[in-house]
Amino acid sequence: MVMYSQAEKEYFMSEALKEAHRSLEKDEIPIGCVIVKEGKIIGRGHNAREERNQAIMHAEIMAINEANQSEGNWRLLETTLFVTIEPCVMCSGAIGLARIPAVVYGAKNSKFGAAGSLYDILSDQRLNHRVAVETGILETECAQIMQDFFRKRREKNATLKNDSTED
Repeated sequence: MVMYSQAEKEYFMSEALKEAHRSLEKDEIPIGCVIVKEGKIIGRGHNAREERNQAIMHAEIMAINEANQSEGNWRLLETTLFVTIEPCVMCSGAIGLARIPAVVYGAKNSKFGAAGSLYDILSDQRLNHRVAVETGILETECAQIMQDFFRKRREKNATLKNDSTED
């Protein structure tokens, strides 16, 4: 497994944050992901469930698909996945199935996280593939984009509710 310096990890997480901003521009939950092999990004993804009307269009799934195409292989050995928010159960399963050896994520996901928060799929000893996990890279920035998104969504919903009750 390739070891990255702190500066390199922050660079790749900033690239994942760029993907999160792509989701935000489309009013999607702002999560972004990049997959890196030998210091080069081979896959990028951002949430696109609303845009594509597909429940599985999470950032990690999009990045895995692109990396599979880039590598011409379903196995993504010797790669590191950088994602802004802790992967969910589905994405953690896909990471394991793709044989990705390392995940770096920015902020925890206390409601859906499956890489240490609610579940720990990536290091479950009962599974045949375990993934090294590192957390907290650009954590403040990764958490902030999510907090801002949901705060604005709550404000918008409250405004819509107030407007409908005034009629």
